[in-house]
Amino acid sequence: MARVNTYLNFPRNTEEAFNFYKSVFGGEFSGGGVARFRDVPPQEGAPAIADEDLDLIMHIELPILGGHVLMGTDAPESMGFKVNFGNNVYISLEPDTRAETKKLFDSLSAGGEVTMELQDMFWGAYYGSCIDKFGVQWMFNCVNK
Repeated sequence: MARVNTYLNFPRNTEEAFNFYKSVFGGEFSGGGVARFRDVPPQEGAPAIADEDLDLIMHIELPILGGHVLMGTDAPESMGFKVNFGNNVYISLEPDTRAETKKLFDSLSAGGEVTMELQDMFWGAYYGSCIDKFGVQWMFNCVNK
């Protein structure tokens, strides 16, 4: 089923932030729990993850209110990220089909900037990201083939 989530990037303190949000909203981390960068399988052509980044959060989810899920990741500078307040929030779309994902991606990226082309990812999703012409950041994560 399609859903929309808020995705937050932190420089190196995602775990601290999400433990705080968990203390506020209650509940448990969902989506398989906490995934760390040490859990990422080696990717051909990609540099190795720095030792100091292995225990950082690659992905975390916390259901908050009304079915909304807060998601997050650490985005360390060693991986080419520069987190500033304002560029650390994404609207994350999870369409039902690849065709719908492609249509939304193409429409929202028109006149904006594609930051990652849609592609099959190691976690089993068809994934990509863009910044629309108004500066809003979008993620697309389709788990259906």
